[in-house]
Amino acid sequence: MITKEQIPEVLDHQVYDAEGKKIGEAGHVFLDDVTGQPEWASVRTGLFGSHETFVPIHDAAMVEDHLEVPYSKDQVKGAPHVDVDQGGHLSEQEERRLYDYYGVDWGGYGQEEARRTGTGTAGTAGTAGTAAAAGTAGTARDRTGAGGARGRDDAMTRSEEEMRVGVERQETGRARLRKYVVTEDVQKTVPVRREEVRVEREPITEENKGEAMSGPEITEAEHEVTLHEERPVVETEVHPVERVRLTTDERTEEETVEGQVRKERIEEEGADDKRRRR
Repeated sequence: MITKEQIPEVLDHQVYDAEGKKIGEAGHVFLDDVTGQPEWASVRTGLFGSHETFVPIHDAAMVEDHLEVPYSKDQVKGAPHVDVDQGGHLSEQEERRLYDYYGVDWGGYGQEEARRTGTGTAGTAGTAGTAAAAGTAGTARDRTGAGGARGRDDAMTRSEEEMRVGVERQETGRARLRKYVVTEDVQKTVPVRREEVRVEREPITEENKGEAMSGPEITEAEHEVTLHEERPVVETEVHPVERVRLTTDERTEEETVEGQVRKERIEEEGADDKRRRR
């Protein structure tokens, strides 16, 4: 349970769901009209906190530096949008709608007593304001903020939405290098030598007559010569030829984003039922 003294610790701190998932950031804390205790917290979610939802904090707790609520992230982000009036109150209809959404008994948390006694406005809650005023925030009926006990004036506040566009980085694909082996046919021409038999006939002369007559006169004989030739021999040797790596280049492009924003308009109605719009 969150107490009034813990409100400064809640404001502008992260809100986590029951499974430890971050939901968003706490923007405001609303007090119960009857008990004066913190009853609701608004949670800013989405890009730049553009979306604000409400979550009950009666059963929430401060865990270290964040608020932990007993609801899932999707449930909190999907809570119905409610309008808060100029006095910082949730209407009875809006609060009942939130109670029904979260499955909280409408008769609990002091509301049943408020309906029986007629005190306050059933289901309304006051905003705790900023962290500086949150520690001393009174009941919602006081309608005082950090500036002290100032009465409510008759002015209207006109608000409008502003579209904020950001970017997020996401993965679009992957690239990888893969090395594989292919076989190519290579042709090279090399000279090879071989031996061939050639018969040489030498006539008998006075110079070689002695060698020719040294053997037997008439016999059978054989003379053998060994022939040689060269054949190509193929060997392969590995040589590094280049280094290949993947790098990324960043390009900046402009994209046009379209959206819708809501703006409030104030009309003045006179006695003659004429309207002027500004």
